[in-house]
This record gives sequence, C-alpha cells and structure tokens, in this order.
Amino acid sequence: MRAFVEGVGRKAVGIVEQTGSTTLLMFEALGWVWRAVAPPRARLGVVAISTQVVRAGVRAVFIVSLVSGAVGLILTLQMAPPLEEFGSKATVANIVGVAVLRELGPLIAAIVMTGFAGAAIAAEIGTMVVGEEIEALEVHALDPVRFLVVPRVVAAVVSMLCVTVIANAVSIGAALVGSKTVLGIPYVTFWENFLFQVSLADYLTGLAKSVVFGLLIGAIACANGLRVTGGAMGVGNATTSTVVQCVVSIVIADLLFTATFFALGLH
Repeated sequence: MRAFVEGVGRKAVGIVEQTGSTTLLMFEALGWVWRAVAPPRARLGVVAISTQVVRAGVRAVFIVSLVSGAVGLILTLQMAPPLEEFGSKATVANIVGVAVLRELGPLIAAIVMTGFAGAAIAAEIGTMVVGEEIEALEVHALDPVRFLVVPRVVAAVVSMLCVTVIANAVSIGAALVGSKTVLGIPYVTFWENFLFQVSLADYLTGLAKSVVFGLLIGAIACANGLRVTGGAMGVGNATTSTVVQCVVSIVIADLLFTATFFALGLH
C-alpha cells in the first residue's frame, strides 16, 4: 500500500512539474511575441514562422477537410431520424450549425493538428537536443526559446485559426449537400434554419478556442522536445507524450471554455 501511494505521489508531482515548466515556456514565448509588437521591437524570424505554417497548417488542410466533411455528413444523417419523429427534420441545420461552429470544427482541427504539428515539433526539437544543437545555440548566445520555440508556437496558433475556418466551412458544406441529396431538404430551407440559429458569437467562440488549442499544441510540443533525454528512444517517447498530452489538454480546455460560456450565458 505504501509503495502504491508513493508511486501515485511521484506521478502527481511529475505532472505538476511538467505542467509548470510547460506553462513557464508558454509565457516566455508569449513574452518574445510581445517584444516583437511593442517598441522597441525585437525581431522574430518571419521566414521561420512562415515555414512552420506551411509544414503545420497547409499540409494538414486536406486531412482536416476530409475528416470535417465526414463528420458533417455523419452528424446530419444521425440527427435526421430522431428529428423526423417530431416532424422537425429540417431543423438538422440548426443543430449542425451550432455543433460545428462551437465544438466540432475547432476540436477536429485541433486533434488533426496534434498529429501534424505537435508530433513533428516534438520530434524535430528532440532531435536537436540529442544532436547537441541546442547547446550550440546557447554557446553562440542565441536564445533557443526565441529562435526555436516562438516560431513554432506562433505557427501553431496561426495554422489552427486558419484550419478551423476551413473545417467549419467543409463540415457545413457537407451537411448542406447531405441534407439535400439524402434527406431531401431544400438548400434554401437549410440556409434559412442555419442562419436563424447561429450567431456571430457562435463563430467567434469557436475561433477563440482554436487560438488556445494552437497555443497548447505549440507549447506542449516544444516543452516535450526540449526535455528529451536518452537518444532516439527519448525522441520517440517525447512524440508519444506530446500527442497524448495535447489531446487531453485540448479536451480539458474545451470543457473549461464550455463551462465558462454557459455560466456567462453565451449559449
């Protein structure tokens, strides 16, 4: 029993330490971003940021679109039978609109981006640690956070924001087509119900979630990459830990967002 309690305690302490170090790294990266926009301005690597956006965001567009479209169709077909029992089949647009803009769009984009951006960032930085490239930067008086972490965190946030917009559009478009071809709901009826139900707040809350999700993905991936020890095996462990931690953090953050919006009456 004692060994079990000690093991749980060590695990809890490890989680707290890891959460704290990741949070500190996140705020340090945000500090560099603030220095880049507030005078006197510090220079950030625009080329590095754009390169990471292409790697993390542009290459994920196809997969995000595929998954989002499938989810839009699934949600439409699953909701149609129970709604038809109440004679409200056309209101499927109301449900799809709120579900996609508030929850599914940002969540799907974040989970896909975790695999594209999170794992790649952790593996890349972890390989640099193993190859002692981080130490070489420090020897040359170059801050690894400024030159490695900040471009990847900023790229993750920008990519998440853009990919979420695409995910929303594809999901709703797929629901529109599915409603017309399978359920026989006219396009005009779908759009009227959709626009009646959703508001600008629904769209903006989803985008706010995507910004936080991108920040979490970038910070967690960079933190795990910088903590790599043990060579190639350590890089693999960091990649696996990044995916798991990002998914858990995203879901918890989504829960906190939803609870906050519900308490404020933004539902």
